[in-house]
Amino acid sequence: MRKIYILLLTVFIIFSGYGQQGFMFTDGRSKVTISVKIVNNLVVVPVEINNVPMQFLLDTGVDETILFSLEEKKELELFNVEKIKLRGLGDQEPVEGLKSEGNTLKLTGLESKNEALIVVLDENFNFSSSLGIEVNGIIGYKLFKDKCVKIDYEKRQISVYENCNMIKSIRKFSVIPISMEQNKPYLNVEVELNSNVKTSKMLLDSGSSDAIWIFRTADNKFKIPTKNFDDFLGRGLSGEIYGKRAMINGFMIDKFKFISPIAAFPDTLSVQKMNLVEDRSGSVGAEICSRFKIIFDYRNGKLYLKKNRKFGQIFQYNKSGLEIQHAGVRLIQEQQSNSRISNTKGGVTMNFGDDDRSVKYNFELKPNFEIVSIRKNSPSDDAGLQKGDLILSINGVLSYRYKLQQINNILKSEDGKTIKLEVDRKGKVMIIVFKLKDML
Repeated sequence: MRKIYILLLTVFIIFSGYGQQGFMFTDGRSKVTISVKIVNNLVVVPVEINNVPMQFLLDTGVDETILFSLEEKKELELFNVEKIKLRGLGDQEPVEGLKSEGNTLKLTGLESKNEALIVVLDENFNFSSSLGIEVNGIIGYKLFKDKCVKIDYEKRQISVYENCNMIKSIRKFSVIPISMEQNKPYLNVEVELNSNVKTSKMLLDSGSSDAIWIFRTADNKFKIPTKNFDDFLGRGLSGEIYGKRAMINGFMIDKFKFISPIAAFPDTLSVQKMNLVEDRSGSVGAEICSRFKIIFDYRNGKLYLKKNRKFGQIFQYNKSGLEIQHAGVRLIQEQQSNSRISNTKGGVTMNFGDDDRSVKYNFELKPNFEIVSIRKNSPSDDAGLQKGDLILSINGVLSYRYKLQQINNILKSEDGKTIKLEVDRKGKVMIIVFKLKDML
């Protein structure tokens, strides 16, 4: 999964009219803990918008709260709506969107009234198919701005405090200074590349599933390592984002050093129209953040870090060259024995034959997985896989028995691992075998 999850916005409009109080604790609380989903290092939190339950990506890389995907069954009332122009990462022109003010946002134990929302109208900008779970929008600065927020990736929880002094264990964390610019957190890091170590200012972007993005600057501060490959990095508001991936020597945040992380180098065209802060060299993403228990204190310009068990894991990437996403559902028939028959949730059980010799089948809707992109000259490209192929099984296991994240993890396996895919290509079933290849 690439930087489909980045959304850096320049909104060509000045917000006015509504005073936004920010999130307030309800029921006299001063701390809440919220269970979240973690998918490919990204945090998805339950949010109510005007009393409609949804799921939002928690992203320190965005300023405004953004809504972009609703299931047909959901009806959401938005207030005080007007058209605006939005620009994000990508090489195309700004796109149309909506601004809505006067909305109520709720999280467990938290509420904010008179909130502004940005609505993305482009139906192609949809995280749900790429993450494998429903995601309706993004929330960032509005939650972090005047609260202390702790993310525990291992426990799959976020905790929101009135202030950081309430955290008893905070002395066990390392304190890193951050600067708030355009309502986003920046920190200084050290990048070791081609035997040179350079101090760089980077955005701390929990909404990017990658480890590091490094921008190509006019002064050629960072030269892309010789060993690299072209890759699709994701899709921003202003189009698809392409670039190169390469392994760099090292990366340091304060005393925390990472050996041989995988960095993405987006094409200049994809970022040249962005309103970047001065001296910014790139982004630190969730592949780095998820290796810590992490606390954000925007008000006091501090970041607190404590290693978790994932810290020392090696950095992996998709060695197959395949980009896969959910593509609707299909009806699956499975024969079941009498002893297994019960009330089936989400399915229909049908009997064939008399009571003693009946054969029972359960029909259920299962997710389809579709190949949406193939990296040129990758193992999957050389093997003959094509965009649009539906994956029926992986190494003999029916694909619907996997979650999308599990499939992506298989494609990040060790160099030389054999992958056997059964695919449906326009009604024709084919078996295609290839081996994962480490390009770096």
